[in-house]
Parts: sequence; structure tokens; C-alpha cells
Amino acid sequence: METIQSTTQSAYKWVQKLWRGNKEEVSSSYSKSTGNVKFPGQKFAAEHISTLTAGSNFVRFAGICGATAVVMGAYGAHVYYPRKDVPDELKQVFETANRYHFLHSLALLAVPLTRKPVLVGTLLLLGMGIFCGSCYIYAITGNKHAGKFTPYGGNLLILGWLAMLL
Repeated sequence: METIQSTTQSAYKWVQKLWRGNKEEVSSSYSKSTGNVKFPGQKFAAEHISTLTAGSNFVRFAGICGATAVVMGAYGAHVYYPRKDVPDELKQVFETANRYHFLHSLALLAVPLTRKPVLVGTLLLLGMGIFCGSCYIYAITGNKHAGKFTPYGGNLLILGWLAMLL
């Protein structure tokens, strides 16, 4: 039990150093000969360092996308939904776009944990932008031509989720 706690604490401190950008301290625990990060009683592959670093920008994108989803949700609740001239169908499209926007903003937080964070993050960001963006445009303007792009965004979202398997 004590070994598990000490390993967990060491791993937690290592992740904190990596998160803060202390790459020298992180690399000092990295063994070039074996390619592993050394913790008491446990080894991690070196690829996890590069994966976390490459994916960390997507955590920032998750923050931006999450904030945008909150803004759009507030717009919908306080400006868009109370309007009497907007058909219920368009309100439902707006609500769907906002729900997918929130869910995929949260999904971006997991991108650094994948083996191919750049691929996964790019697919999710493009999919979210095209799917949610075209739904928002259709819902707000009533322009049915914007809805033509929605399936492409949906397919990119599906591919983003499937890319997590790679």
C-alpha cells in the first residue's frame, strides 16, 4: 500500500512539473538509454512525454471552445429562445449545436492522453467547427445551405473519436 502511495505521489509531482513547463526537471527523470521515465516501482514510456506536450495545446483550445459554448448557450437562453418569430425546429437545431459544442469541448481535454493527439485534436476541432458552426448558422439565419456542411462535420467528429483508438 505504501509503495502505491509513493508511486502515485511521485507521478503526481512529475505531472505537475510537466504541466508547469519544467522540462529540465522532467527530463532529469527520463532515462535516454531505456527510454523510460523513472518512478519508484513503476516505469512509463518516453512517448507519454511527447504525447502530453503535443496535446497540451488542445487543452487550451478546449478552454476557448468551452467558453464559446457558454456564450452561445447564454445567447440562446436569453436572446434566441424567447423570440416568438423563431420556429421550434430552429430552436432545436440551436440546442443540438450547443450540446455538441459543450460535449466536444470536454472531449478536447482528453486529447493529450491519446497516442496521436495532433490527429485526434485536429479532427475534433474541425468537426466541432463545421458541425456546430453550420448548425448555429442555420438556426440563427434560417439559411438551409449551411445545413449542407453539417454531415461533413459530423463525420469528422466520428473520425476524431475513432482516432482515439489508434
